[in-house]
Amino acid sequence: MCALALGACGSDASAGGGEPNFDQDRAWKLLEYQVKLGARPAGSPKSRELAEYIRVRLPRGRFEAVPGGLRNVVGEIPGKGKAILVAAHYDTKDIEGFVGANDGAGGTAALMELARALQRVKRPADAPPIRFVAFDGEEATNDEDFYGTGVRGSKEYARKHAREIRELVLLDFIADKNLKIPREESSDTFMWADLRAAAKRVGASNAFPNEDQGTILDDHTPFVRRGIPSIDLIDFDFKCWHKTCDDMSAVSKKSLDLSGETVLEFLTMDR
Repeated sequence: MCALALGACGSDASAGGGEPNFDQDRAWKLLEYQVKLGARPAGSPKSRELAEYIRVRLPRGRFEAVPGGLRNVVGEIPGKGKAILVAAHYDTKDIEGFVGANDGAGGTAALMELARALQRVKRPADAPPIRFVAFDGEEATNDEDFYGTGVRGSKEYARKHAREIRELVLLDFIADKNLKIPREESSDTFMWADLRAAAKRVGASNAFPNEDQGTILDDHTPFVRRGIPSIDLIDFDFKCWHKTCDDMSAVSKKSLDLSGETVLEFLTMDR
């Protein structure tokens, strides 16, 4: 699959030339790398190792401190005005043997591949910045108080940078097999309509049905509560949520590609 409106499929950004595209093979390798690291709970040595891996793959990559010794990984393509924020979380739930192939690795892999592809886009001089943030500490330390003890990186980023953000696209459960992502109820309706239009243009309509699901507390919530239009890409009908079966057998390269191509088209289409 390729973003049809963007032209040539299969071009390699490292080779130069051609149009930007979401490379599903690259994205899949980025997902595999994370899973091979094993469990990556917030603040752990493996999480720190992954953070450095992400940093060097984001434009102008850097770390931003999060209370409790955690850190977000941030990158940016420059522009003018308020930024479009593309985000995912890179930590995994602190469960023995849990590797988070979908819940963590999928969104983070797409984030890195989108950052690579979008650096090839020829943008107008007045185009907004595009920021990429891999949030740390999304997973709650107390499931009975998810918002209070989870989404730590996104709460801190929203606290510091909300005035700089125009809109947010959150990549969460986007790589599971039999992908179906309805609109999460707190997600902005206008942005979601544009996302579905982008999905149609790249042949991914079935992955984004014209349906709604309930409100989900997630890394977009701190931004929604500050009045920032946001959408959460999450297939919450995922049977391996916070179970050790969320491994490579639970995810699909095709699903990762459908999500990535759709978001790339959304971010580059005339809206």
